[in-house]
Amino acid sequence: MNGIGAYQETAVLTQSRSKLVVMLYDGAIKFMKLAIREMEAENFEEKGKYITKAQDIINELNAVLNMEAGGEIAVNLRKLYSFMHGHLARANAQNDPKLVEEVIECMDELNQAWKDICE
Repeated sequence: MNGIGAYQETAVLTQSRSKLVVMLYDGAIKFMKLAIREMEAENFEEKGKYITKAQDIINELNAVLNMEAGGEIAVNLRKLYSFMHGHLARANAQNDPKLVEEVIECMDELNQAWKDICE
């Protein structure tokens, strides 16, 4: 493993859970913005790759929800994650950057809330 890879792995392994969530949101937002860029460039293969990466992150966020401890918040997050995943699937099929932007807006709001928790 190279030095950068080791640093990145250590950074992830030493973060609190809330900071990891922020890192995941940041990653998903980054991939969605890259997908929009590729849509505009009509590079459909790369667009699909970035949307899939964002969907994978959303799936992971959904999978780790603690439904018992999280109560209504977890239920609402699960609904939001399902909405985002479906919206990105439609954006990919329709090549519609506006749909991706809507997911980015939603995720930005959630991300800010998690950042506030981390402070």
